[in-house]
Amino acid sequence: MAKKDLEDKDLKPDTLLSHLGRDPARFGGAVNTPVFRCSTVLTEGMERFEAGRERRFEKNEFVYGRLGTPTTFSLEEALAGIEGGHGTVLTSSGLAAIACALLAFAEAGGHILVTDSAYEPTRRFCDGLLARLGVETEYYDPLIGAGIAGRLRPETRAVFCESPGSLTFEVQDLPAIAAAAKAKRVPVLIDNTWATPLFLKPFDLGLDVSIQAATKYVVGHSDAMLGSITAAEEALYWQIRKTVYALGNAAGPDDAYLGLRGLRTLSVRLQRHQENGLKLARWFETRPEVRQVLHPALPGCPGHELWRRDFSGASGLFSIVLAEDYPRAALAAMVDGLELFGIGASWGGYESLVIPGHPEHTRTATEWQAPGALLRFHIGLEDPDDLIADLEAGFARLSARAAAE
Repeated sequence: MAKKDLEDKDLKPDTLLSHLGRDPARFGGAVNTPVFRCSTVLTEGMERFEAGRERRFEKNEFVYGRLGTPTTFSLEEALAGIEGGHGTVLTSSGLAAIACALLAFAEAGGHILVTDSAYEPTRRFCDGLLARLGVETEYYDPLIGAGIAGRLRPETRAVFCESPGSLTFEVQDLPAIAAAAKAKRVPVLIDNTWATPLFLKPFDLGLDVSIQAATKYVVGHSDAMLGSITAAEEALYWQIRKTVYALGNAAGPDDAYLGLRGLRTLSVRLQRHQENGLKLARWFETRPEVRQVLHPALPGCPGHELWRRDFSGASGLFSIVLAEDYPRAALAAMVDGLELFGIGASWGGYESLVIPGHPEHTRTATEWQAPGALLRFHIGLEDPDDLIADLEAGFARLSARAAAE
């Protein structure tokens, strides 16, 4: 089915995931777009070559590997369709997508607003490279909502959201932030990696740019690095695409292929991540060692009502806060001894992960206070009862080592 036919029909997301970004007739009947590994693309004749250079930024113009191949174009088309945006640009990683998107709007002497709950590498980029380029970053309380209007200045060039935050999981009032920014003609960007466009539709809420670390749930198998930037409107799309080109950033064709492969099963995987994650989160709520479970789908999480209003689901990533300040050796005994949870900084793959988090070291607009350590979990596709048994043994080690200290 051609792309136009898909757009003319009121198809559900699961159907779009299976059909967008595919053109079997173009590739000899192949169900999936093949991997195109190339840098140089030969052109027949000087006139056609010159015309191609003029069209080099246009969608699906196959003129040079860094500008895209049929493989990357297929994934960009599919993601734009799922996001409901004008167009998508792929990058080499999630952080590259964040950096390129911010650089598309930032300028020397300008000011950007970034949520205080942002992904730590986002903060390092803002406080490092952007600061050296003369861009001021102001961090704001993620729960500020319509109060963001009081932070907007004449020189504000962008508002950056991350909802929920990737360590502390505050849910932001995105429509209120978007309305305040729109009144000042300031674009609003969001890191939408946690929910993906299946569980949150940023453009329906008035936002302008949706960013994903496609490394996570889109790829889904912990074996590729990939980022995506989708713009709601054509002008913003070109602004972003030309910035990515100027920075020399590009997604590799093999990584794009893995992104396409992962995209086809995104819905069924997310449903399992959600089910497993909620089961583990509710189990954590019963544990005396846990003071709070930071999961947006639970009533005790900051912004839960906003999550209910704006989101259609939850992924497998959340945190817990321990009830007391356990000795570091006891915490290590718990975490290091887990058999089914790897200790790794990424997430979104099929496997379960755990890492310690330290929001108290990065917050500047808000203050993080908690009685004990924060542990962030990604709940994978394993049987949740096996994961619970592993964690029960972990808590037993925690208590035994703490008692011995």
